[in-house]
Amino acid sequence: MSLSELHLALLLTSPRHGYEVKKQHDAWFPEAKPLAFGQVYATLGRLVRDGLAEVVETRSDGGPERTVYSVTVAGRERLEAWLSEPAPPAGSGGEDIVRKTVVALRTPRSGQSANEVVARQRTAHLRRMRELQQNGDEGTDVAVQLARRHAVLHLDADLRWLEEAVQTLSVRPAALGVGGGPAARPGDSSPAPSPHPMEGLA
Repeated sequence: MSLSELHLALLLTSPRHGYEVKKQHDAWFPEAKPLAFGQVYATLGRLVRDGLAEVVETRSDGGPERTVYSVTVAGRERLEAWLSEPAPPAGSGGEDIVRKTVVALRTPRSGQSANEVVARQRTAHLRRMRELQQNGDEGTDVAVQLARRHAVLHLDADLRWLEEAVQTLSVRPAALGVGGGPAARPGDSSPAPSPHPMEGLA
């Protein structure tokens, strides 16, 4: 996640103090994990240190003093450069669900089998998918709708991978010494794919 660039974008729309940065970020990305205040202030501090943001005032508004930040010319250039650079395509195998499955397969003594890891992850993904579907798009602006749609499609792709992992582990559980039966022999046929996990959720 490009926290620095997101903070620059939030400051570009209007000078803000840390609480406002967090509040606006969470409004822009309601389906994402809320920013922690520690992340906000640490990021703002780095931006000021690097000359990408600056302190414009300190105000209290009847409460505790708050430091207000604004983006600098260098910060605008950094944000423009970030926006002009395509994001790296997904599929590098570096996501946590892939890492955990591979680790469980490679470390049978860890106490967590790959089947258990995949099953728990599938349950968590299905739960999150239901939450997103229940939220709906009514009354939200197009930016929020697009962000939510991306989250849904990403979850859908993960669920397809998890379903395939379940099928693979059921046929080849001993391929890496994870136990549960003999590995599939060359020429063995794979079981017919099960219905996609999204079916029946609506």
